[in-house]
Amino acid sequence: MFGFAASILFVDQSTKALVRHHLTLHESISIIPNFLDFRYVQNSGAAFGILNNADIPFKPALMTAVALFALIAIALYTSRLSSEEPLAKIGLTAIMGGACGNLADRISTGYVVDFIDVYWSTWHFWAFNVADASITVGAGCLILDMAILNRHVSETT
Repeated sequence: MFGFAASILFVDQSTKALVRHHLTLHESISIIPNFLDFRYVQNSGAAFGILNNADIPFKPALMTAVALFALIAIALYTSRLSSEEPLAKIGLTAIMGGACGNLADRISTGYVVDFIDVYWSTWHFWAFNVADASITVGAGCLILDMAILNRHVSETT
C-alpha cells in the first residue's frame, strides 16, 4: 500500500516540476478551451485556498506541523487496518500520498504549487494539483467504505 502512496507522491512532484519549469507564476495554458487550463499558482494556505491570504505568524511552520501530525496519524491508522477493509486502506493511502506531495512543497518552498484550473464561463473552481485530487478521491473511498460498512452493520443487526 505504501508503494501506492509513493507513486502518488512521484506523479504529484513530477507534474509540479513540469509546471514550474514551463510556466511563470500566474501564466496559464488552455488544455480544454472554456473548461480546463493549467495555471501556475502558489498556495500558502490550506485546501481550496483556505487561509491563503491570512496573515498568521509562522504560518508555513504551522501548516507543516499540522500536515506532519495528520500524516503520522493516518499512517499509523492505515497500518492497523485489517485486510478485510481494502477500500479504507486504498482511501487512506491515497490521502497519505497526496498529503506527502503537498507537504514536500511546504517544506521546500513554504507554499503548495497548484495548477489545475477547472472553469465554466466566469465560474472557476479553486486551482488544485494531483495531490489534492488524490486526497479527494481518497476521501471518497472512505465515504464509500463507511456506506458499505454501515450497510453490513445494518444487515447483521
